[in-house]
Amino acid sequence: MATSDRSPADNSAANGGATPNGATPNGSTPHATAGTSPNGVSADRDGKRGLRAGHYKWTALSNTTLGILAATVNASIVIISLPAIFRGIHLNPLTPGNISYLLWMLMGYLVVSAVLVVTLGRLGDIYGRVRMYNLGFTLFALGALALPFDPLKGPGGALWLIGFRIIQAVGGAMLMANSPAILTDAFPSNQRGMAMGINQVAGISGQFIGLILGGVLAAINWRLVFIVSVPIGIGGAIWSYVSLKEIGARTPARIDWLGNITFGVGLIALLTGITYGIQPYGGHTMGWTSPTVLTGLIGGVALLVAFCFIELRVANPMFDLRLLKIRSFSTGVSAALLASISRGGMQFMLIIWLQGIWLVLHGYNFIDTPLWSGIYLLPLTGGFLIAGPLSGYLSDRYGAKYFASGGLLVSALAFGGLLLVPTNFSYPVFAILIFVSGAGMGLFSAPNAAAVMNSVPAKQRGAASGMFATFQNSGFVLSIGIFFSLMIAGLASSLPTTLTNGLHHQGVSLGVAHQIGSLPPVGSLFAAFLGYNPIHTLLAPTGALNHLPAHNVAVLTGKQFFPQLISGPFHHGLVIVFTMAAVVLVIAAILALRHSGSEVLKERADVDTATAIAEAETVDATNSA
Repeated sequence: MATSDRSPADNSAANGGATPNGATPNGSTPHATAGTSPNGVSADRDGKRGLRAGHYKWTALSNTTLGILAATVNASIVIISLPAIFRGIHLNPLTPGNISYLLWMLMGYLVVSAVLVVTLGRLGDIYGRVRMYNLGFTLFALGALALPFDPLKGPGGALWLIGFRIIQAVGGAMLMANSPAILTDAFPSNQRGMAMGINQVAGISGQFIGLILGGVLAAINWRLVFIVSVPIGIGGAIWSYVSLKEIGARTPARIDWLGNITFGVGLIALLTGITYGIQPYGGHTMGWTSPTVLTGLIGGVALLVAFCFIELRVANPMFDLRLLKIRSFSTGVSAALLASISRGGMQFMLIIWLQGIWLVLHGYNFIDTPLWSGIYLLPLTGGFLIAGPLSGYLSDRYGAKYFASGGLLVSALAFGGLLLVPTNFSYPVFAILIFVSGAGMGLFSAPNAAAVMNSVPAKQRGAASGMFATFQNSGFVLSIGIFFSLMIAGLASSLPTTLTNGLHHQGVSLGVAHQIGSLPPVGSLFAAFLGYNPIHTLLAPTGALNHLPAHNVAVLTGKQFFPQLISGPFHHGLVIVFTMAAVVLVIAAILALRHSGSEVLKERADVDTATAIAEAETVDATNSA
């Protein structure tokens, strides 16, 4: 699909809309009427300009930053705290029958968020972005209130948590879908990069803050993981209802039900298929040949293709595919998808690396590793927090493309550095590399988001914001399927032989050792990811530990056996994963160079402003008549 620097709205403004000085299409300047200011601009429009020029924009920034931080912290807060949560509801997530509870606790929030943000962004365009945002904070607060007071145990307790996490995810999707659009409405074009920088930093750093917060709170009590969201949800909802104002352009339209259904069902099927693809199926180490997975993948893609055809033919599409002709929009969302895939894969691989190998080798108990892995990943968050706002501010002055592209290349170089360090690394070197990676992501995120939102017509900012968030959230889910699969494939080539020989050397019978060694590597990965002792988890059901000398049991379940055993196979898988991630980032960096220059975006912002003024004048003239 060909792209251009002009949006669909630019051409309409050029062929009959207002000119940048506020004149009407025939060149005359409209007379002031009741409700208009002397220069021909409606009083309502003057009021909106006053809000944009005054303190309101800072209120909008602070509230939406809180909202996006709450939504993204809750997307990751359970990752580190899952062991404590499952112990609290008396459920073993690694039992084959319970693995679905683990996956939906981990992925349900992300899948729902990814699916709904476009629809909720479009509804914001139709009914008001602030209205949808306020409703989102309310739903988020209601979900937060129910989660800590789960009265059930076992599978029932897990379903309670999954259900109310999904309700919370609907609220979080409303916040994520409408926050960038509210900021774009509130800030002038020459300050949006800074505003988006702060908002994007809050959103992406929230994913890392959630890891640390989940680990700290779960160490005290698993219910605190959910209680922490209650005051934020309630306070944020009250604050948003009191302080935020509807100043963006609304686009009254009928809801595109067919488009919403095909998009929602198609994306759910696709992401669910990817989620279940990393589970073993039959005699295979993964489930990509499972009929259920194949149905989800093929059916999901087919429905998304049908969605595209529908959107090109309906009068009021859920998402106007013509926006993809805008170069900065198509460039920005594509680069955001690839960056999210890389960032999500890095996050999960670093957690497994720390929890399953490095921390245990350095004397930490398996049960304590989730907390400490979050703490040791702080430099990653620090790099992002420092670079994000600075990059946003500078991109307002110098344009987005070089900051966005350069940031991705910096992150790719950090991945290259991680390939060179040994499995049992020196922490200062590791900390510097992940700091650089976080800084690169910060350099990219703010300018990219600002360029995307500046490039679209004002009346479609909600849908555009939703599509942008969908690409980011979907990338995170895709990363789990892609990078877990790559890691499992890497482990499957060497781990079975290494594990079998290691167990037999410690006195485990050859039959049991071969049985354990032949199990899909995903079991060891999930055990390490959740902070369980993998060898104890694998051997306990066989009863082999009951027949071994105490010394051998101590060695097998100690802090050195599994990390040393898996180090070689894991590093082999890590090379595959991080090489793939670096290649993805380089492709994204090349895409980011296609962003329009700051002059083009400024011109487009002027056209949007002029078009909005003309629309306001038309309404005033109609009312006066």
